[in-house]
Amino acid sequence: MGEPIHTSHVRIVQDRRPLRRAYIEHFEEPIYYGVHTAIADFYGVKPETEYPSTLDHLIGAVAG
Repeated sequence: MGEPIHTSHVRIVQDRRPLRRAYIEHFEEPIYYGVHTAIADFYGVKPETEYPSTLDHLIGAVAG
């Protein structure tokens, strides 16, 4: 296995469920995570504001 090219530095803050802020190295503003309609319906929650879930970003990263 080769040497890592880059290591990401991320800090996630849980504001109130399901709202979270991710502070990602080299980004000035936080990235907001929460739930959107499909996930909210599944879990039976009603978010004040819809945000992508962390799962959305993971799938996007893998799918390209």
